[in-house]
Amino acid sequence: MEGQTPGGGGLSEKPVPTAAGPGLSSLGAVFILLKSALGAGLLNFPWAFHKAGGVAPAFLMELVSLVFLISGLVVLGYAASVSGQATYQGVVGGLCGPAIGKLCEACFIVNLLMISVAFLRVVGDQLEKLWAFLLPGAAPAPPPWYTDQRFSLVLLCLLVILPLSAPREIGFQRHTSILGTLAACYLALVIVVQYYLRPQDLAREPRLVSSPSSWTSVFSVFPTICFGFQCHEAAVSIYCSMRRQSLGHWALVSVLSLLACCLVYSLTGVYGFLTFGTDVSADILMSYPGSDGVVIVARVLFAVSIVTAYPIVLFLGRSVMQDFWRQGCGGACGPWALAEPSGPWVRMPLTVLWVTVTLAMALFLPDLSKIIGIIGGISSFFIFIFPGLCLICAVSVEPIGPRVKCCLEAWGVVSVLVGTFIFGQSTVAAVMELL
Repeated sequence: MEGQTPGGGGLSEKPVPTAAGPGLSSLGAVFILLKSALGAGLLNFPWAFHKAGGVAPAFLMELVSLVFLISGLVVLGYAASVSGQATYQGVVGGLCGPAIGKLCEACFIVNLLMISVAFLRVVGDQLEKLWAFLLPGAAPAPPPWYTDQRFSLVLLCLLVILPLSAPREIGFQRHTSILGTLAACYLALVIVVQYYLRPQDLAREPRLVSSPSSWTSVFSVFPTICFGFQCHEAAVSIYCSMRRQSLGHWALVSVLSLLACCLVYSLTGVYGFLTFGTDVSADILMSYPGSDGVVIVARVLFAVSIVTAYPIVLFLGRSVMQDFWRQGCGGACGPWALAEPSGPWVRMPLTVLWVTVTLAMALFLPDLSKIIGIIGGISSFFIFIFPGLCLICAVSVEPIGPRVKCCLEAWGVVSVLVGTFIFGQSTVAAVMELL
């Protein structure tokens, strides 16, 4: 850290562990944070706008959520400086106690695992559509063997995803994050341009809704927002990898990242919904004709965006398993107990295990669209509940003025309550759909 903030009544900052090497620049941190949020949720936003009852109520919910999203990122940076931990689960466990820490680790693993499966599933679907476009044929004829997901997706994991996931530090992803961010922005641009150009296949007038069907339908946009904006799991790792670590600077990085992310999501949601209305699909690209070359390019670039996001998710999940290795291995692992958790003898097997498990689940599990609500519900822990608890615990041990302390504790309680409501609403709705 660069020091302490002036004034005894403010928020003090303490040194936190920094990553080996030169560290992340501010621009690199913005791009990694932005890329962590820009993922499969981009495809769901037009459908979420439809479910919420139109542009106005959905956009209002997005703006309200944005306040908590930015607050959560800033709180996590502050909590990292107070606790001296370099991982999300370490910060939660250090401030809130071992029980809450174990709950965080469990939610962390389940959430990141399902996100990885969803990523691979989306990429596999895009590969199938791409092969269908490149190799058109008669309907009764079976497609070539190499177009099957069981071959193409496995090959993609071996040649692209695994090498991108192997490096030790998350800072390496700043290069691929720029490419993925540009790909996601291109998808939003295509949706906006297609709305104004109105190709012949999209010439019919969409049916729009101007109000929600019920007051509860407004909240149906929350799972998609949580699923789409979930960059908080990476926040602590990114913060601790930055060269310049100060709370004010981190707040600026958080605001810039989420505002840019909100712009991309809003353009995609608004114009995708206005283009198709109530007929919009949960995957916006499924609503467009498969022969449109511009949309085909968008499919390819969006697949690239997802492929570059997968290693960031894997890095976070691997960090939890490396913590388990440090804490629980001991002498039970024999000669493996001497291996450094971040070294290649531990890091590479964990990476291969993660890719193998998520690939198997993506190939053999049914359609994951109905599970997005559950993923969004679990994400509410990392966006609302855990940051709120960390804020409450952090201000209780810091020398802060009574008025500031009272306000921060109140905001922490509000964050926990809002997160609990979103988790309950999202999980119940998802389970009802599954049943």
